[in-house]
Amino acid sequence: MTPRGKDLRKSSISSDLILVRIALPIFLVMMLVPAGLAEGTRTWEQSKFEELTKGTAAGVAIRGSGGLELAPAFKALYATPSTYIWAMAADDAGNVYAATGAPARVYRIRPNGQAAIIFEPEELQVQALQVGANGVIYAATAPDGKVYRLEHKPSGKAEAAKADDHKSATPVATQEAAKPVVDPSWSSSVYFAPGTKYIWDLALDKAGNLFIATGDHGEIYRVTARGEHSVFFKSDETHVRVLAFDAQGNLIAGSDGSGLVYRISPVGEGFVLYSAPKKEITALAVDRAGNIYAAGVGEKRGASAGSSGIIPPTMNLTMGAPPSTGPQAPGLNITMAPTAPATTGQFPFPGGGSSGGSEVYRIAPDGSPERMWTSRDDIVYALAFDSQGQLLAGTGNRGHVFAITGQDDFVDLLKAAASQVTAFAKAPGGGLYAASSNLGKIFVLGAGSEAEGSYQSDVFDAKVFSRWGRTELRDAGNVEIFVRSGNVDNPDRNWSPWRKVEVAKDGQSGIPAARYAQWKAVLHAGNPAPGVDSVTLNYLPKNVAPEIDDVSVQMGLRYQPLPKSAGSSLGADAGGSSGSHFESPVPSTHDRDSVGLKWSAHDENDDQLVYSVYYRGDGETRWLLLKDNLTDKAYSFDASLLPDGGYTVKVVASDAPSHSPGEALTAERVSRRFEVDTTPPRIENLAAAVEGGPIHVTFRAGDGFSQIKRAEYSIDAGEWNYVEPVGQLSDAKTESYDFKVPLDAGKNGVPAAPEHVIVVRVYDRYENMGAAKTVIRGK
Repeated sequence: MTPRGKDLRKSSISSDLILVRIALPIFLVMMLVPAGLAEGTRTWEQSKFEELTKGTAAGVAIRGSGGLELAPAFKALYATPSTYIWAMAADDAGNVYAATGAPARVYRIRPNGQAAIIFEPEELQVQALQVGANGVIYAATAPDGKVYRLEHKPSGKAEAAKADDHKSATPVATQEAAKPVVDPSWSSSVYFAPGTKYIWDLALDKAGNLFIATGDHGEIYRVTARGEHSVFFKSDETHVRVLAFDAQGNLIAGSDGSGLVYRISPVGEGFVLYSAPKKEITALAVDRAGNIYAAGVGEKRGASAGSSGIIPPTMNLTMGAPPSTGPQAPGLNITMAPTAPATTGQFPFPGGGSSGGSEVYRIAPDGSPERMWTSRDDIVYALAFDSQGQLLAGTGNRGHVFAITGQDDFVDLLKAAASQVTAFAKAPGGGLYAASSNLGKIFVLGAGSEAEGSYQSDVFDAKVFSRWGRTELRDAGNVEIFVRSGNVDNPDRNWSPWRKVEVAKDGQSGIPAARYAQWKAVLHAGNPAPGVDSVTLNYLPKNVAPEIDDVSVQMGLRYQPLPKSAGSSLGADAGGSSGSHFESPVPSTHDRDSVGLKWSAHDENDDQLVYSVYYRGDGETRWLLLKDNLTDKAYSFDASLLPDGGYTVKVVASDAPSHSPGEALTAERVSRRFEVDTTPPRIENLAAAVEGGPIHVTFRAGDGFSQIKRAEYSIDAGEWNYVEPVGQLSDAKTESYDFKVPLDAGKNGVPAAPEHVIVVRVYDRYENMGAAKTVIRGK
C-alpha cells in the first residue's frame, strides 16, 4: 500500500471513530427522551400490572399481563386470638384445624365459623398438623417439641355441645379474655418425641405411616401405624422444612440451607431432584400430572452451614404476666424483637429473615426444572391447587394470594387482612381454607368468583390545572366506569363526587377541571366474564408560562452545541424540554476569548421550549438580539463582538413549539451585570537609561475600561520580575512606574554588555496584556 493509501485508510478509520463517538450520545439521548412531549391533549392510560398494583382492589384480581378481572369469593371465617397460624388440615366433614402460636393451640373451626380449642400444649408453638384415619389429629409442637395424638371422645359430645352453645352466645374476644376453655370432648397424648430442636412438618402416607420433618439435624422420622418409629432419612442439611407425597408414594422433601428438593423412595433412598438458587424451600405441591412445585426463598450467599437462615424476626417468649393489649394465654408474654435475651426461648419464623424475594419452580416428571414465577417483594409460605387445578401461592409480608397460571404468567388474586398467608386446606364445595399470621385468621377462598368487585386507581397528578375529556375503556362483560377530580392529592378532601361515564355513548367524563383525577371500575359477574384491559383519560392541561430559574455568565468559557439528528427535533427534546426526562449536559471548553451563557428553565406543562438571548450595555435602554431559536440551555459568543464595557443579558423562554400560533407563553430573566474587556493596556513613555551603576526605567500604563492589575519587566531576555507602581497600590486605570535595576558589572574580567534590552508588560483585570520594549546602547 502506498503512503497515500495508508493516509487515506487512517483518515477513513478516524472518520468512522468520530461518527461512532457522535452517534452513540445521539442514540442514548433518543432512547432516554420520550417522544411527543407535552403537545396539546394528553392521555393518562393504565393497563400494566405495575401501574394497577398502585390502586385499591376489592373483589378484583390484577392480571400479571395487565388488566383486571373478578377475584374468587373470599370471606373471613374466624379470627383466632393467636398471632400465628403455622399449619392447617381439614377433615372429610369440612372442619378445619388450625395449628397456632402465641398462644400455642389447635383450633377446630366448623364450616359455619363455630370454633373450639381442642388442644393447648405446654410448648410455645403448634407447628404442624395432619388429619389421620377415624378423625385422629396429629399435632407437632416446637421448640423441643413432640408429636401429639388428638382424639375426639364420643362420650364428650354433650359437653362439646354445651361448650359450642356457650361459645356461640359469647363473643370470641370475651371468651378468650375471660379464660380459654379446651373442649373436654378431645383428649391428647404424646405420640412421638424425636428429641430434636424443631419439628417443621408432618405427612401421612396411604398406609397410615406418619413422617416427621425436623431440625437442627435435618432428619425425617417415620412412625408406623403401630407406633414403631425410626429415622427414615438423614440429610446433610440443617433443616428439612416441608414434606409432600407424589403419586408413586415417594416422599418429596424440601430443605433449608442449600434449598434442596429431595425425592425419597418408600425404602428411604434419597435423591436430590433440584438444588434451587434460593436457600430455603418453604412450600411444596404436587399436581395430578406429577409435576412438583417448590417455593424457594432467601439468598444462599454468605449463609453458614450451621445457620437456618430463618431466625429473624424472632419471637421472644417469656413466662410472666400477659401484656395488657389483646387476648393472650395466661402467663405467656409475647414480644417481637430482633434478638432474644439469653434467658428467653427463641422460635424462628419460617422464611421470616429471608431477603431477595422468592421464586416458584416446577420440576417435571422427567426431573427437568424450570422457574415459573418470581417476586422481589413477596415471600411464598404456602402452595396449593384450587378446584380447577390452578396453582395458588400464599405470600407475605403483604398478605397476597397469587394464582400462577404459567411461566411468568400470574394473577394477583387478593389481599388478606393480615401480613402473611401461611397455609391452605381443602374447604367444602371445591373451595380452599386460607390461614394467615399477624393476625391469625381463617378465610374461605371460594370455588367461584365474587358477584361484584371494585377497583380504585391511584390518584393521578396532571401537575397543573387541567380539563378532563373523554374516558376510553377496553373491557369485556358488565363493567361500569366512574371518575372524579379534585385539587388536593387526597380524594377525601372535598373532591367532586364519583360520576358514571357512559362509555358506549360519548365517553365524556363530565368532571370539573382540576389538577388531580381518579377512576373506579365496578365489575359485575355475568357471561361473558367481566374484565378491564385498559382505562384511558384524556385531558388538556391549562397552559402556564415557562419559568427561567437562573441565568449565569462566565467569561472565558465556550459551550459546544448539542448534536442534532437530521429531520428530528432531537435537539429540542434534549435541551429545550423541561420535563423530568434525561437531559444531556452541554459540553464546554476553556476559551479566554469567549463569553459563556448558561441558564436553567422548566415548564409545568412539560412543553418544549425555545430561547432567545438579548444584551444591553450600561446606560442603554434597548435590548439587542444576540441569538434566537436556541434549543440548548447554553450559548457562547466571541467577546470581541462587544466593545469593552458593562453589560447584562436577558434570556426569553417560549413554549411556542408545543402550542398553536397565538397560544404560546413566554418568560424572561435578566442576568447579573458582567464586564467585557478584550483590549490590552497601553504602555506609554517607556524610557530607560544607565545612571551611574543601575538602569533607571520609567513608563506609564493605561487601560480604557478596567484597572491595571500588575506589571513585569525583563532585561536581556532574563526572567520576568514583578514591579510595583508608584504609590504601590495598583487600583487605577492608569498607573505610573519608576524603578531602578542594578547592572551586571561583568565577571572574570569580562566587561558588561555594551547595550541592554528592557521589555515591560502590563496586565489589566481581565488578563489582557500589553507589552513594549526599549534598548539602551553603550557609548
